[in-house]
Amino acid sequence: MLMDLVLTVLGLGILVVGGELTLRGAIGLARLLGVSAAMIGLTVVAFGTSAPELVVSLQATLDGSPDIAIGNVIGSNIANILLVLGVGALIAPLICDPGSVRRDGTAMMASMVLLAGLGLTGVIDAWQGALMLVTLVAYITWSYRVDRKNGTAVADLHAREVEETAGVPVATWLVLLYVVVGLLALIGGAKLLVDGAIGVARAAGISEPIIGLSLVAIGTSLPELAATAVAAWRRHTDVAVGNVLGSNLFNVMLILGTASMASPLPIADEFVRVDLWVMLGAGIVLIPVMVSGWKISRGEGILLLILYTAYIASMGTGWGRAIPAL
Repeated sequence: MLMDLVLTVLGLGILVVGGELTLRGAIGLARLLGVSAAMIGLTVVAFGTSAPELVVSLQATLDGSPDIAIGNVIGSNIANILLVLGVGALIAPLICDPGSVRRDGTAMMASMVLLAGLGLTGVIDAWQGALMLVTLVAYITWSYRVDRKNGTAVADLHAREVEETAGVPVATWLVLLYVVVGLLALIGGAKLLVDGAIGVARAAGISEPIIGLSLVAIGTSLPELAATAVAAWRRHTDVAVGNVLGSNLFNVMLILGTASMASPLPIADEFVRVDLWVMLGAGIVLIPVMVSGWKISRGEGILLLILYTAYIASMGTGWGRAIPAL
């Protein structure tokens, strides 16, 4: 079990580094290709922050561990809302851009409702995954056209998301190096993390859904946590909230869409009993928190952290996980 823990921690570290290199390299590449800052923020930044979850979920699916793949997405969405925004709000109250909340917040909630609905069917098939990807592309295209036509504040927000990313390479050779090394690190880190997590689960008698929801999900949410903490410290807090909304949308539509096309994803009863509803509940709690004065205060951040602590603690007690599935 010790070796499995070492593999898990090592994999997490490599995964985080790979995600950062890939994100910076992808932004640099998009700039070289003449892509606008708003479009980069809407697509490349959102994809980059979800890259660790994507590679881990794909690796878990290919390894025959769909519970880790799905648990990673559900757990990451819960962690992003309760843990990441909670920590950010403790550093500085998080300003919420009304346009971003109305558009990206609505899209995030719709994607999570869709995932809960698919959970009731018991599986995400390849055709459903393909439809999720098509829907995501359509949403991005529509958003970009609206932003370009109207010059909305949301477009400015996405542009500032790019500005918040430090260390973006300029030279072509360095851009390509960042992308290649970053992708290799993502793949290698994901393999180590998934193999280690499966080993830990088996050695400790912990179910793969729990490992995916907790250890793996928190690990793959570290880039969002770090980005939010830095943005809050710089008092660029609207960027932090926008990152989380976009990341959660991509987690569901891109990651599960792609993974289910690699292999149909059965959704464990455990997720249907508890975790899908916790994810929806976190989103339902977040929306009124954001629109009350268009900010998340330190007190509200503490509330989010208390809720996340209670959720993680409930895993150890098995609360709600023995109730028959719907």
